[in-house]
Amino acid sequence: KQDPIKYYIGIDVGSGSVRAALVDEFGTVVAHAEQPIQIWEPQTDHYEQSSADIWTACCSVTKKVVCGVDSSRIRGIGFDATCSLVVVDKQFQPLAVNCEGVNYRNVIMWMDHRAVSQVERINATQHRVLSYVGGVMSVEMQPPKLLWLKENLQESCWEKAGYFFDLPDFLSWKATGVTARSLCTVVCKWTYTSDGGWDDSFWKMIGLEDLVKDKYEKIGNHVLCPGESVGKGLTPEAAKDLGLPEGIAVAASLIDAHAGGLGVIGADVKGHNLPCENQPITSRLAMICGTSSCHMGVSETPIFVPGVWGPYFSAMIPGLWLNEGGQSATGRLIDHVVRGHVAFPELQSKAAASAHSIYTYLNSHLDLIKKSLPVGFLTVDFHVWPDFHGNRSPLTDLTLKGMVVGLTLSRGLDELALIYLATIQAIALGTRHILETMQAAGHDIKTLFLCGGLSKNPLFVQMHADITGKPVVLSKEVESVLVGAAILGACASGDFASIQVCNA
Repeated sequence: KQDPIKYYIGIDVGSGSVRAALVDEFGTVVAHAEQPIQIWEPQTDHYEQSSADIWTACCSVTKKVVCGVDSSRIRGIGFDATCSLVVVDKQFQPLAVNCEGVNYRNVIMWMDHRAVSQVERINATQHRVLSYVGGVMSVEMQPPKLLWLKENLQESCWEKAGYFFDLPDFLSWKATGVTARSLCTVVCKWTYTSDGGWDDSFWKMIGLEDLVKDKYEKIGNHVLCPGESVGKGLTPEAAKDLGLPEGIAVAASLIDAHAGGLGVIGADVKGHNLPCENQPITSRLAMICGTSSCHMGVSETPIFVPGVWGPYFSAMIPGLWLNEGGQSATGRLIDHVVRGHVAFPELQSKAAASAHSIYTYLNSHLDLIKKSLPVGFLTVDFHVWPDFHGNRSPLTDLTLKGMVVGLTLSRGLDELALIYLATIQAIALGTRHILETMQAAGHDIKTLFLCGGLSKNPLFVQMHADITGKPVVLSKEVESVLVGAAILGACASGDFASIQVCNA
């Protein structure tokens, strides 16, 4: 008789929601659930969340996806999350990251830009660790945020803090009680290097020598590769929270974009006549397109790309170097532009009447007004500069602002459709700028692999193909990020020898 099918759970904490999937040993998503999480914006450019709210959502979606499944067949759990900063005290209780002293809000989100002056001072040091983040550190990384906490909340937060976690590592700690960190998070967001570990001189130079004193206890001195099993698996308490048996293997985590990259970049594309067929995986670029976008390219040897994060060794795929380009606002920008337009209420009611989403409706409206030329030509006199939240790559300039050129006095749906199209084109041109910078530095990218929410929008996909001139591959399994997280769980369970085997 056949052995019963084995299952793995992937849990993905995005910016606005937590999602879980139950994935079988063949990589198929069997069940899927989602729950929103709260974001607070107490002042401009400050974005905060609650680790308790996030964990509650993780438990709720996990219980939904395992409902009715024989739990003895669930073998492993993998987490991925945004690279937000979680602060807890010495007893692991939440600690406020805000001036109001609200302890419940103990997470500084990845997209928080409060640490502008701190990141400028860090970059002025020109310390050698910066060469591994494209030469310039981003305000979205953790050292500037830590420095901000020390300088602004010295007594209420900094002195009381017991541990600073990247959100993916907070989740594996919550599940296992073990404070080990993932190589992915500490290398990509904290300046750890896979050959030398932490660099004392960097932390001292930027004014955070306190972290060196206790042998990096607060930010992690036990580092595991993504997919390695953490501790003894689920603790009794976490098992109860999640509705699972204790002891199930828990994997060292990944940042959400890296989980998406892992979920798509190894896809089998034989028989489609693509330029990356029979080529190494280094000819592929994985694009994870959600609230923001990340562009993940791997190489056999380190490639230093000005303005593009990395090279990071083994941060996504063991044994390969990763470069990560990105755009700080993509899905969020499209939403902002569309919802802020005066014709938005009309769009909402027409989309509802036709039983379509607003974006499906806008796409068909563009087809209606395009006449004989392809839809892309509608914006010949209409242009958007998309850096409404600064430029992450390759200009690394967070002071940049957005711009719209070609506005008229018209206020109808046609104009809303045009600004929507021009915004998508601007984002695709940003991708092309990142690609060209990576190619100039030595990458040889032939094909784009897209996943994430925006990859479900055919116009977004088409514009990326047209503007970059590269073929675009979409995953058959839409939830690539969740599959990436489940691959970690499968790896931690010992059922597969390595991440590469899980991915094959």
